[in-house]
Amino acid sequence: MNIKPLADRVVIKMLEAEETTKSGIILTSAAQEKPQVAEVVAVGPGGVVDGKEVVMELKVGDKVLISKYAGTEVKLDGEEYTILRQGDVLAVVL
Repeated sequence: MNIKPLADRVVIKMLEAEETTKSGIILTSAAQEKPQVAEVVAVGPGGVVDGKEVVMELKVGDKVLISKYAGTEVKLDGEEYTILRQGDVLAVVL
């Protein structure tokens, strides 16, 4: 099943959290922080949102940083995705 976001929304898939620290300590799943880096899997068309023209700057495949609790989490075909507005994305990882 495909997801097609509307207006200025994007669909992202969270990347896996680190399982070990930089010093080599292995973390349990309960001790891991929620990842903040995700990959864009679908982008809406943009257009007029709340009376303002929105041009989509993100594209499929971009790696982005988001805040910990941004967006709405959905589960489709056993995969977990997050849908959020382009404005909720903090930065693109280069």
